[in-house]
Amino acid sequence: MSVLEQLRDMTVVVADTGDIEAMRQYRPRDATTNPSLILKAAQMDAYRSLVDEAIGATDDVDERLDRLAVLFGCEILKIVPGRVSTEVDAGLSFDTDATVERARRLIALYESAGVDRGRVLIKIASTWEGIKAAEQLEREGIHCNLTLLFSFVQAVACAEARITLISPFVGRIYDWHRKDRGVDHIPATEDPGVASVTRIYNYFKRHEYKTEVMGASFRNTGEIMELAGCDLLTISPQLLAELEALDQPLELRLDADAAREMDIEPLHADEKTFRWLMNEDAMATEKLAQGIRAFAADLEKLIDFTSALAEGKAA
Repeated sequence: MSVLEQLRDMTVVVADTGDIEAMRQYRPRDATTNPSLILKAAQMDAYRSLVDEAIGATDDVDERLDRLAVLFGCEILKIVPGRVSTEVDAGLSFDTDATVERARRLIALYESAGVDRGRVLIKIASTWEGIKAAEQLEREGIHCNLTLLFSFVQAVACAEARITLISPFVGRIYDWHRKDRGVDHIPATEDPGVASVTRIYNYFKRHEYKTEVMGASFRNTGEIMELAGCDLLTISPQLLAELEALDQPLELRLDADAAREMDIEPLHADEKTFRWLMNEDAMATEKLAQGIRAFAADLEKLIDFTSALAEGKAA
């Protein structure tokens, strides 16, 4: 068995891409998208019909982008048997009420297309405001995926808010520490991103939180293999191909039963604790802000791309 086949026996494999053809090839259970992935896919000829449909449906820019994200999501759900994650505008990351309203609109678009809300995860940045928005949405039966998660306190706050799923970003944590240490590489067994997800997973299982942990943003197959057994792992097509090509034994690294026996003290993540511990964590603070800026920038590029196409059609 390939490493990918063995991994599927231990962990739910999720495709981290907007490329629908890649999903057909690797058969993930779930799929996750973000503005960067949608921007890349929208510029491919294979998906021009989806872009044209979104442009033709409305002149409102925000609604057009939501429709485009949902159209991609609907196509993805024709292939994957599970769920698709669709992201709220990163520019709303510090606005709880606006995030809630945008999430409701995304779900309404999915439901109008005949998709049950249980098959959709709304992706929201793991700011305090984003977590509070997701807490309200979960009470309404709108399930959420909290993204751009880099610290333990972000994870605990999400668990206490009863969020469906979190996405700790392994590779971006690795990037920060590699630069900070001035080294070219950190072995997977010593990778701070891997250690972060391991700590979160064990804490959730020990204290019986239902929030699922989905490792994300991987830089190499070693990171993925060190997290075998995690609830879910979202993996790019390139790394899925590398895992499929590997032929070696894969060991279970994260074990819920073992975690339940660990001596791990609980932490209560109220707002003051959250903000203080984020302030004390330079990596998490920097990577969260950087990630929000990057997603917002790619959203602006997507606006420019679709607006140029709309103007061309109008002409």
